[in-house]
Amino acid sequence: MAHILFFLSLIACATLLALVEIQVEGGEGWAAKLPTWKVDNRFTRLLMSGKPLTGYHTYMISFVFVIAHLAFGLGIAAWNLRNEARVVSFTLFLWSLEDFLWFILNPAWGLRRFRGDRIWWHAPTWWWFMPRDYWMYVVIGSALYAYSWGAL
Repeated sequence: MAHILFFLSLIACATLLALVEIQVEGGEGWAAKLPTWKVDNRFTRLLMSGKPLTGYHTYMISFVFVIAHLAFGLGIAAWNLRNEARVVSFTLFLWSLEDFLWFILNPAWGLRRFRGDRIWWHAPTWWWFMPRDYWMYVVIGSALYAYSWGAL
């Protein structure tokens, strides 16, 4: 039952976050038309998988990471390596699923347009049928999730 709750929570959070980002960004991905600071150099492109670093994404990623750790801060869960692994796996799964849902649920995009040649901010790191980040986050997230349950 714990696995089901984990993944239902993941789907709910990813869906709601994708819908918020659609409201904020509209059809323009990667904060292209938002009044936010952007840093675009060799280091930030390496850090962000070929994309510029934006204020919007810096604070959104930070906010989600802090919220994911809230159970520790509220004393609801004890911090330990296995629980931390589960939280980090949740955030990695969340970013992959949320980003994909941004395209699927966005009226300006949809599944038909989810292609590397159409998405400038994912194009440099597109592997087969999805961005490299998705592949990496799912593999690392799965390993962390398995470790958090004592399977590794």
